Amino acid sequence: MGRLTGKVAFITGAARGQGRAEAVRLAAEGADIIAIDLLETPSPHVSYAPATQADLDETVKLVREQGRRIVARKADVRRLDELQAAVSEGVARLGRLDIVVANAGIVNYGRTWELTEEQWDDVVDINLTGVWKTVKATVPTLIEQGQGGSIIITSSVAGLKGLPFLAHYASSKHGVVGLAKVLANELGEHDIRVNTIHPHGVRTGMNDGSMQGLLDASPNLGPIYMSTLPYEAVEPEDIANMVAFLASDEGKYITGSQLRVDLGAINR
Repeated sequence: MGRLTGKVAFITGAARGQGRAEAVRLAAEGADIIAIDLLETPSPHVSYAPATQADLDETVKLVREQGRRIVARKADVRRLDELQAAVSEGVARLGRLDIVVANAGIVNYGRTWELTEEQWDDVVDINLTGVWKTVKATVPTLIEQGQGGSIIITSSVAGLKGLPFLAHYASSKHGVVGLAKVLANELGEHDIRVNTIHPHGVRTGMNDGSMQGLLDASPNLGPIYMSTLPYEAVEPEDIANMVAFLASDEGKYITGSQLRVDLGAINR
């Protein structure tokens, strides 16, 4: 504990799930937090319930219980002005910025040729372009401070593997890997590290159950999703542990990497 004392982390999608777990874990390590979330339905094609203000308030409570400060705001990763405002306010109140966790994302399912244009655009806008805008809103501060930093982007097993019924999602998650690799090269001279994390199933509530019907109709595709380890899913806290590692000095020589927390799914 205390590996991040004196640091400040900016986390997107922080109201619940992985984002909340990351906020609490980094706070437990001594970091203050700038947290944002959309707090409304991001797309008409997303049928699971959105995060709420009550969810974000709970994240605030849990961070404060760790004895840390937090600035929490409603913001959309598709809106650069909202991201920049949240970063500016957070840095003004907390004094600096050291860690960026680009975690916000959405998912829905369908056969590639049956996806609507809106489905495609919404997923790519949030999961890929939203990450680029998060980077655009935060990197200038990291460079100006001249003290290095760590950027951690949430990708997926779908960022390394062609998971069926997820063409838009997989494209966005493959896309952030390319973005991270470029950034790792560009920001290395500033001692800013950039890495992606690749979970398999995580218990976050981001599932409307429609995937099962698609798999039932195409049973030969089901094995592509199989894990090696005897678990169905991991917990958000398991991902948060990896974020804390990459954010800390224990990961100071790691950049441009893809950290798998995938139950062995890629290995199969």
